[in-house]
Amino acid sequence: MKQFSITVPIQELDYAELSDQDKHLVDVAKEMTSSSYAPFSRFHVGAAILLDNGEIVRGSNQENAAFPSSLCAERTACYQASALFPGVPMKKIAIAAAAEHSSDKSQSPGLTFQPLPISPCGACRQALLEYEHLYGPIEVILYGHSKTYILPSVSSLLPLAFTDF
Repeated sequence: MKQFSITVPIQELDYAELSDQDKHLVDVAKEMTSSSYAPFSRFHVGAAILLDNGEIVRGSNQENAAFPSSLCAERTACYQASALFPGVPMKKIAIAAAAEHSSDKSQSPGLTFQPLPISPCGACRQALLEYEHLYGPIEVILYGHSKTYILPSVSSLLPLAFTDF
């Protein structure tokens, strides 16, 4: 029997320590939480993808009563990026999440950003990984109000990934 370990390099930063480009990408992801449609989970996620051509493509989670038909912010953004800019590599993705802090549906909800970063679900990791497999590493920026994580690639989020396709 052989045993081995998998390690994932993660940078932990405060928002103020991010580069101007990364701050802007995070700000767009944070902004996108307000366009999320999350009447069931009340959990609003925004994503922003920086493309190799300098364009930023946005996405937010979109829910409906047929839960499997809902779509996460990360896949909304990456599918839109591929549709609008076919063949243009994705360089970075920033992801932010906020929860509604009012449980009374008669009130206008306010959003509070998660203190710690959230990471993409498995389906989003696989979708992003396939674009990374095509075009090269996609840096991942996971925003939290208290700290932000930067990972060098989507594959860092999905060790032992399925890539032989």
